Amino acid sequence: MPSLKDIKRRIGTVENTQQITSAMRMVSAAKLRRAQNAILAARPYAQKMYATLGEIGRRQTDAEHPLLQAHESQTVLEVVVVSSDRGLCGAFNANAMKMAERVIAERGPAFDKIVISTVGRKSAEYFRKRREVVRSWTGLANIGFADAVEIATHLSDRYQAGEIDHAVIIYNEFVSAMTQRSSFDQLLPLSAEDQIAEAGEATAMPFEIEPDATALLNVLVPQALEFSIYRALLENQAGEHAARMTAMESATRNTEDLIKSLTLKYNRARQAAITKELVEIVSGAEAL
Repeated sequence: MPSLKDIKRRIGTVENTQQITSAMRMVSAAKLRRAQNAILAARPYAQKMYATLGEIGRRQTDAEHPLLQAHESQTVLEVVVVSSDRGLCGAFNANAMKMAERVIAERGPAFDKIVISTVGRKSAEYFRKRREVVRSWTGLANIGFADAVEIATHLSDRYQAGEIDHAVIIYNEFVSAMTQRSSFDQLLPLSAEDQIAEAGEATAMPFEIEPDATALLNVLVPQALEFSIYRALLENQAGEHAARMTAMESATRNTEDLIKSLTLKYNRARQAAITKELVEIVSGAEAL
């Protein structure tokens, strides 16, 4: 049976852990508010951009852009998997890996080769020994649009050079503080029909394009790719903070239960020790 000193030391250790988990929960809650505001502000812009791009692509059938054109050969699939750099966020990263494996299993047979790009240290560690990783981005603690531009440039350059024929992105979509949903989007080739479906609406009124549809697509198509990636990164960032806040809140509750259990155990052990001392005193007095 553990001594009183051992039990008291363990109670102190659990109390220190409780302080850490409680602090991490509050930090994640503060970061979640900022991340949630960022994603809520980005969604309307994304919808309008997708609606505009989709409508132009649908009506201006003679306008072309390399990122809108599907390759005749479907040889190489590149999967971008977004995760967090740090753990302690429950099953957040594991769900993204499961979704990536499912997408690879479903779409992989149509391609001769599958390559991986990772965003976040957890996905890089997972796929490093399982698949060919062509590029990794880590240390993106505060997501910025420049990060999305860098990833989009990497994909668009490889697509236009014929190094890949299809690209998808896997991430955790922020639904609420309690719910994150693993999702995937097709990045390349971009599809006008998909953009209309994503926007949920289309511009019904006639419009004129200046100077021409091709010039507008040359601006909108790269921006649409960049913003698709940016939105996925923001969704994943908000989901990460929400998952960590929930995990640390659960851990804090568990430490409270453990402290109560250890305190009860300590009191019982202390009472048993006192009772034993009293018995020894009484026995000694009777012996005299």
